[in-house]
Amino acid sequence: MTKVTLISGSTMGSAEYVAEHMAEILEELGYETDIQHGPELDDLTLEGIWLVVSSTHGAGDLPESIQPFFDAIEESSPDLSQVMFGAVGIGSSEYDTFCGAIHKLDTLLSEKGAKRIGECFEIDIQKHEIPEDPAGEWVKIWANEL
Repeated sequence: MTKVTLISGSTMGSAEYVAEHMAEILEELGYETDIQHGPELDDLTLEGIWLVVSSTHGAGDLPESIQPFFDAIEESSPDLSQVMFGAVGIGSSEYDTFCGAIHKLDTLLSEKGAKRIGECFEIDIQKHEIPEDPAGEWVKIWANEL
């Protein structure tokens, strides 16, 4: 059974809810899941499939819960060439830094050798009051690319 590690960074809980909802769908599709809300880099195996979900805080910033994970990757420069990942951002298109946090994570993971599966998915809370809904539809399509 293929395992997907869901990594979330959230300020108000939206990214956590989205990650948990996507994990339920992945499990229904036959995947094993591991949910890590704001993990330390040492908590993760540097191989396999990661699905990173992050809201954007402030002016395109990462939520505090995932900042240490980002900093550890940036500072220690681990080899992530054995990691494949998906990227899901939650934000408001009212801001010019819309989904800035997931784009920072996406860029960093790619720079360290990880390979993204599919496109970076952006959820606009101006269009989707319940971000779990579009995320649930997207993850079904994303899972077909695994």
